[in-house]
Order: sequence, then C-alpha cells, then structure tokens
Amino acid sequence: MSPELLQQILFYVFASVSIGAAIAVVSARNTVYSALFLVLCFFSTAALWLLIEAEFLAITLVLVYVGAVMVLFLFVVMMLDIKKPKAAQFKQTYTKAALLVAAAMLVQLVMLLGYRAQGDLPASELVRQGAEYSNVTELAMSLFITYVYPFEIAAVILLVAIIAAILLTLRKRPGNKQTDPSKQVHVNPADRMRVVKMQAQKGNGDDQ
Repeated sequence: MSPELLQQILFYVFASVSIGAAIAVVSARNTVYSALFLVLCFFSTAALWLLIEAEFLAITLVLVYVGAVMVLFLFVVMMLDIKKPKAAQFKQTYTKAALLVAAAMLVQLVMLLGYRAQGDLPASELVRQGAEYSNVTELAMSLFITYVYPFEIAAVILLVAIIAAILLTLRKRPGNKQTDPSKQVHVNPADRMRVVKMQAQKGNGDDQ
C-alpha cells in the first residue's frame, strides 16, 4: 500500500468517526452517552490534525477539551439534579459504552502510530513542513493578527456563556440553607454576642 493511499484511508476513517460521533452527541438523549461521544469526536479530530502535522492543536484539543469534558458533564449533572440512586448506578450502567469509546480511541491511536512509524513517507499536499516550521508561531499569527477581531468576539461570547451557566446553577433549592453576604458584612457585633457576668461558685466536690 502506497503512503498516499494509506494517508487517504486514515483521513476518511478519522473523518467518518468524527462526523458520526458529532451526530451522536446531539442525537443521544442520555447526557452520559453525549459526553462519551464528545470525547470520541475530539479525539478523532485531534488525530486528523496530527495527519496534517498540527501537533500543537492536537495536543491542546486532547489535554484541554477532552479533559474539560468531564467538568462539562459535572455541570450537566448539577443542572439536571440527577438523584443519588441514579448516580450510584452510573458505573454499572455506562461501563460498556465507556469501554467501546475507549476501544475506538485505542484503535485510532494504533493506526496513527503505525502511520507515523513509516519514516520514508514522501511529501504531499497536506503534510510535510520544513524543520523550521512552528505550529505555535503560525497559530499565533493567525489568531492575533489575521483573525484578531473574530477571536476577541468569540472570547466575549464565551464569557457571556460562563456567566449564564453560573446564573443557571445559582437557583434556590428547597431545604438548602443560604447566606446573604451583604447582611454578613454589615452585621452589628452587639446584636450577635452578649457578655454575661456570672458569680463564681464553689463546687461541691463531686466529680461528674
């Protein structure tokens, strides 16, 4: 099998898995399955970026987004108020789905490592940059010079989304005690504590 054909096969495999996982994320009714498919989608996309030698983007996607998706799942659980009995059954219910996603990621990793192990791959239109090429420099030039305004707009939108998520989780729940910080700051110590003088009394000698 020629290296060009192998590259095309890997591209179509990773792209198909990414598209299928992305569709499963929005079509699955179970939040746990959506989170697992999101991990698979991110990992497949990172494999595609490794094919075009965008190592920095691939590593960032795996470390930041694949790691943060668990935090995202915790936010979903908190906002949906999943009860304790369901949380206790989490390990038994979704173990098979997690193992399936992990197996798919392992197969992709093995395929990618096998492709990378072939050091005699010729240059093509998609890959093979020079030794002086830097992913970080190219990305910084694109973000902070060419697309600086869309980058700043996206940052503002993400800030609004973070504030909205915080407001959604700060609703009142029955049975939970809450404090008012403004009342705590302006409290008068005299209203909260009273010093009482008591006369000393001799004990009767009994140890109780």
